[in-house]
Amino acid sequence: MSQPTYLPRIAETELSERLNRLSAVLIEGAKACGKTEMALHHCASQVRLDVDEGALATAQIAPSNVLAGPTPRLIDEWQLVPTLWNAVRREADARRQPGQFVLTGSATPSDDATRHTGAGRVGRMRLRTLTLAESGLSSTECSLAGLLSGEGVSGGASPMTLNDMIEEVCHGGWPADRPLSQRDASANVADYVTEIANSDIRTLDGVRRDSSRVRLLLHTLARNTASQASHATLARDVGDITDDTVGDYLRALERLMVLEPLTAWSPVLRSRARLRKAVTHHFVDPAISASLLNAGPDELRRDLKTFGFLFESLALRDLRVYAGAARAQVHHYRDSSGLEVDAVVDGGYRRWGACEIKLSADSSVIDAAAAQLLKFAQTVDTQSTGEPVFLAVVTAAGYAYARPDGVCVIPLATLGT
Repeated sequence: MSQPTYLPRIAETELSERLNRLSAVLIEGAKACGKTEMALHHCASQVRLDVDEGALATAQIAPSNVLAGPTPRLIDEWQLVPTLWNAVRREADARRQPGQFVLTGSATPSDDATRHTGAGRVGRMRLRTLTLAESGLSSTECSLAGLLSGEGVSGGASPMTLNDMIEEVCHGGWPADRPLSQRDASANVADYVTEIANSDIRTLDGVRRDSSRVRLLLHTLARNTASQASHATLARDVGDITDDTVGDYLRALERLMVLEPLTAWSPVLRSRARLRKAVTHHFVDPAISASLLNAGPDELRRDLKTFGFLFESLALRDLRVYAGAARAQVHHYRDSSGLEVDAVVDGGYRRWGACEIKLSADSSVIDAAAAQLLKFAQTVDTQSTGEPVFLAVVTAAGYAYARPDGVCVIPLATLGT
């Protein structure tokens, strides 16, 4: 089988910028999301610790020996030898030149708290699975950076239908799977999930976690995609497991970068409502949830309520990537009055916008979502945060346009950086 064509990544701009000013860059991300391939397009030499047993043995005995080579030098899966972190930091101090090393890792070592931070020497960045824009499925007519700059939206039809979106959620965004049929790609995702439960979560830090319970927790998380289920709720769903054990398993999944919770936004409020701080649960790719639920395209077409949660997760993955390119972050919002917003794009000082994510582009659904966003904008103390630069309803299909009330309607497959 021929190698899949390399698809350029949005994060490459960030990688180039960091290499121009820092001695080393650490690219983190879930297994097989494309870290190594992206790094190789920016590196002059490489050492692959996950496939080169000789290099692995050398790194364990004399970490500095594997750092020699043309720069930037890629150290792939560096976390297999955690002592490399300090070796890279010391070598960076000695060379005093930018662009020396690129490290990639699909897990965070257990001794994170004791290692030197690498501040000023090593920059961290996250790579996720392919967005619709990177896969060539989005028209990218609507720019998130443009929205954050107050440019609004230009009209355009989504190049994807609802059925297309269902197929894409089941296919997944792993680069190596792009040439595959949806059926074959879904089979790979199922294997990926099995590997997480049976192997990856055990080899992470040597802790012997019960693979059957891990699998049950993964299934529970899939059923609670885009929710704020507590540890206690997840423990009840799994059964015969404590809240503390759930917490340990969740932290392990986050360290494997398979689970990427969405944190809460904390603005100053005009009202007396109290902010809710619970995270919203999302896998790095919604195809994981679809696989765990044993839900293929036919099942999801019959169960659009479930697909709505998976679509929200897909949209949030893409928003995170597009926001990262604009040096912004994505959060969710919920307060004690019951007011919720799916995504808040925080671009820094007095520059933010909010999105509701809806499967349907039906006018009644859009009206309700727009009303929710406008109510939210009135709840926030804009003297402290500034006025929102945009409010948008992100849909699965339809057209991009600006409503008379100022709220934008944006199909996900028209969105880009």
